[in-house]
Amino acid sequence: MPSAIKSGIFKIGGKIPVHRLGFGAMRITGQGVWGPPQDKAEALRTLKALPGLGVDFIDTADAYGPEVSENLLREALYPYPGLLIATKGGLTRPGPGSWTPNGDPKYLVAAAHKSRTRLGVETIALWQLHRIDPKVAAGEQFAAIKSLLDDGVIAHAGLSEVSVAEIQAAQKVFPVATVQNRYNLVDRQSEAVLEYCEKHAIGFIPWFPLAAGDLSKPGGPLDKIAHAHNVSPGAIALAWLLKRSPVMLPIPGTSKVKHLEENVAAAEINLSDEDFNFLDREGRKQN
Repeated sequence: MPSAIKSGIFKIGGKIPVHRLGFGAMRITGQGVWGPPQDKAEALRTLKALPGLGVDFIDTADAYGPEVSENLLREALYPYPGLLIATKGGLTRPGPGSWTPNGDPKYLVAAAHKSRTRLGVETIALWQLHRIDPKVAAGEQFAAIKSLLDDGVIAHAGLSEVSVAEIQAAQKVFPVATVQNRYNLVDRQSEAVLEYCEKHAIGFIPWFPLAAGDLSKPGGPLDKIAHAHNVSPGAIALAWLLKRSPVMLPIPGTSKVKHLEENVAAAEINLSDEDFNFLDREGRKQN
């Protein structure tokens, strides 16, 4: 059985150790990240399999479902022994596939309180601003997050889809523990953000980590290396991310146990420098 233990350790906020290969709980919802999963029993089996596979860092959001993902996590894993459940707030859901930012400070505070209740915890270990709402002063949103920290509603705070300048602005108000930006083999637009996070011991959570474009096609670079290691192309993409930076915390998601096990196998792959550099070059060509 594969184990995420071999992915190494990162300390969230410099304090909470987690294995670097985590799990993203967006895909345990319905189509369009809306409503319940098509196969709830399999989704629950997937969640319940996480601890046995060494996965102890789980990322969700109140907007997943909405609320469905947080509720399923509680049903499957409460009281979360040895697990860090991270959630996000700041996006509302008008319907399937639709996402609307709401950075009103009162809304953000209320959203965190509601997530805490749904998850059944006294303090949310890590709460992340899902998006900075451009219609609300960023400083007001950051102040709301600081109030959540000060009141003990959340223990650590992070940001999502931000620039280096936005991280720096937030750091003047509260300690930024994590940053969650889109990043994968073929999408390197957040390279500067990753490097900043590495310098400042901020966890970098790459969302959409398995995207690989043409690299994963049959006979392609990922496919060839995957065959050599007897794993899925996705596992190689994840292994590349893990090797890319010690602050990298990939959170591949799925609602199926088989796919989960394929992803976790990435933690046990010792990707050579030659293969890493080759994939790096090929990935950059896709931009």
